[in-house]
Amino acid sequence: MAITLAEASKLSNDVLLTGVIETIIKDSPILQSLPFIEIVGNGLTYNRENAAATAAFYDVADTWTESTPTFTQITTVLKIVGGDADIDNFLLSTRSNVQDLEAAVVQLKAKAVKQKFEDTFVNGDTSVDAKSFDGIDKLCDAGQTVSMGTNGATLTLAKLDEVIDLVKGGKPDVLLMSKRTRRTLNNLARTSGGFLEADRNEFGQMVQFYDGIPVGICDFISDAKTVGTSNDCSTVYAVRLGEGALAGLTSPGGLQVERVGSLETKDATRTRIKWYCSMALFNTLKLSKLIGVRP
Repeated sequence: MAITLAEASKLSNDVLLTGVIETIIKDSPILQSLPFIEIVGNGLTYNRENAAATAAFYDVADTWTESTPTFTQITTVLKIVGGDADIDNFLLSTRSNVQDLEAAVVQLKAKAVKQKFEDTFVNGDTSVDAKSFDGIDKLCDAGQTVSMGTNGATLTLAKLDEVIDLVKGGKPDVLLMSKRTRRTLNNLARTSGGFLEADRNEFGQMVQFYDGIPVGICDFISDAKTVGTSNDCSTVYAVRLGEGALAGLTSPGGLQVERVGSLETKDATRTRIKWYCSMALFNTLKLSKLIGVRP
């Protein structure tokens, strides 16, 4: 069963852990909607569907031809992301009358963990950093990629519809793009005589929708990618989430907050935030991307 971080926080009785999870998912369209599958062990081996089986009509006494789907066996290993937050005991004793220093320091470390996960979710590449996992940019199949042109071009609604249509089995659950691309999309909608739909999500935040699909903003989608002779290009990702599509992997218990305690070499107390996690794409048809999006 896959469960989001937001739902996992409801099952925790640890106030500090709940606070850390709330900090991590705040303003993160990825972690707000990405479901995580708990696995026992250090990795998951699964079969990724490459080609579906086919069927045909036959006459009486025809020779039937066999057709079976093809798969690629994928093994995804859990990775370790996290960091230590040290709180000086002197400051904790003398300066906590204005602000809870422990909560503030842990909150900042939780924010760093969130940013590292989001960056890896999009740009992760194990050939560059073997300690991380592959992100959606690398996981996206070549056949699921749409280009704005040899040297890129300004976003059009027709191209956006094309990349959406590449996702099979239902509409994407989210369209991930940079803030610059979102501004272009808003301008396109106004030029066509309408506006993007908007509504509040379960966290009380306003979210825009294109064709009923939530538009998620990710600060780690670069606006400076090179396509042909252009080096000012961005990417739009259309993603379907869940088991059988794109899902996060986590060890039992998910995100962990560990109180290491007093340090031996300095007068401080350490809190460790750690997460054994990864990501799995069960079907390549659940992810597509539009490259070469210029301003």
